[in-house]
Order: sequence, then C-alpha cells, then structure tokens
Amino acid sequence: MKPIADEVADLMKTLAHPSRLLALCAMMEKERSVGELAESLGMRAQAMSQQLAILRNKGLVTTRRDGQTIYYGLASEGIRSVMDALYTAYCEPAQR
Repeated sequence: MKPIADEVADLMKTLAHPSRLLALCAMMEKERSVGELAESLGMRAQAMSQQLAILRNKGLVTTRRDGQTIYYGLASEGIRSVMDALYTAYCEPAQR
C-alpha cells in the first residue's frame, strides 16, 4: 500500500502547481501546442515549456511533432480520470 501512496503523493505534488494543473485542464479537450497553452494561461512560452517538461518527465503528457510544432496531450486514461474528478469536484459546482 505504501508504494501506491508514494506514487499518488508524487502525482499530487506535480498537480499542485497552478500552471501545470491549468495546462492539463486545457488538454482535456484536445492536444495543445506550447504557444496555445502559454497564450491561454497568460505565460511566456519558455515558462510554459518548463512546466510541460515536468509533466512529460512524470509521464502525464505525451508529445506529437507536426513540422516545427510540438503538441502535448494527456498520456493516459488514468490522468484523464483524475482531471475529470477534479473538474467535477471543483469546477462544475462553481458554474451552478
């Protein structure tokens, strides 16, 4: 049980950064480029790239290259389920 708890705690630490959390939310709909994410979050592209590198290193996002543009998307149904749960718990009630 402890190894799973450690893994979940590590995931929660990764999600605890607002920019990373918002980037993952944006990827719920579709893949996004660094530029799209940076613009929608009001960040510089370099800062967004750093946050995306952390998500990629943790295995939460995948990349796809199209010409010179790299698109980021959710890596698994597991992270999609986590994001769905967070959205349901925190975003939907606020819209009511």
